[in-house]
Parts: sequence; structure tokens; C-alpha cells
Amino acid sequence: MKTVIKLEELGLFVLGIYLFSLLDYQWWWFLVWILVPDFSMLGYVINAKVGAFLYNVFHHRGIAVLVYILGCYLKLEAVQLIGVILFSHASMDRIFGYGLKYETGFKYTHLGETHNKKELSSDEAKSGFLTTKI
Repeated sequence: MKTVIKLEELGLFVLGIYLFSLLDYQWWWFLVWILVPDFSMLGYVINAKVGAFLYNVFHHRGIAVLVYILGCYLKLEAVQLIGVILFSHASMDRIFGYGLKYETGFKYTHLGETHNKKELSSDEAKSGFLTTKI
């Protein structure tokens, strides 16, 4: 089933590329802007709640579609571009298993845990080492 979901996300990513091709921008703009939504992860510097909120706003396909439709309605290609980039980026992230985040930590997503490594507790992170149980 995981493969089917990844193929679906790949199809949505290709749709994003197609929608971008309808805009009057050179292709290198897509490559420049496709990773910009990841700057929303900087919210995790404040705390997990702010980080999850910002990440989810910039990685929610529903919001991306609304932005794109708003751009079409207002006939503003820059707004359409923002919608296409948000949509495409969200699909690209989901191909790699990164979903919308829960407030419990970055690795906890609606698609399941993203990493197998142990996440440090705040005490372990402050002390600078990871304690292991035998």
C-alpha cells in the first residue's frame, strides 16, 4: 500500500509541474522555489507547537489549492506560482514520507514516524549525550 501512496503523490507532483508549465516563468524558478516551504521548519526553534503549526500551514495541500485558485481568480501569476510551489512541495515531501506534523515532535506525522532514530528528550539534549538502556 505504501507504494501506491507514493505513486499517487508522484502523480500529484507531476500535476504541480504541469500547472507550473502553464505559468509564464522560466523552469529554473521552479527549482529555486521548490524547497522554500521548508523554511517553515524554523518554527521548531521556538517550540514544537509553533513548529508544527507553521510546517503544516506551508505543507497543507488544501491551503495550496486555495492560494492557486485565488491567484487564478485575481489573475495574479505570482499568487498562482505560490500555490503551485506549495502544492508541489507538499507532494514531493510525502513521496519521501514526510507528512503533516503533530505537536509531539518533528518525526510524528499523519503518515507515521519519519525516522527510526531515537528522539532526544529535552534533558538528554541539554546534557549533550544520549543514555542507552541495556
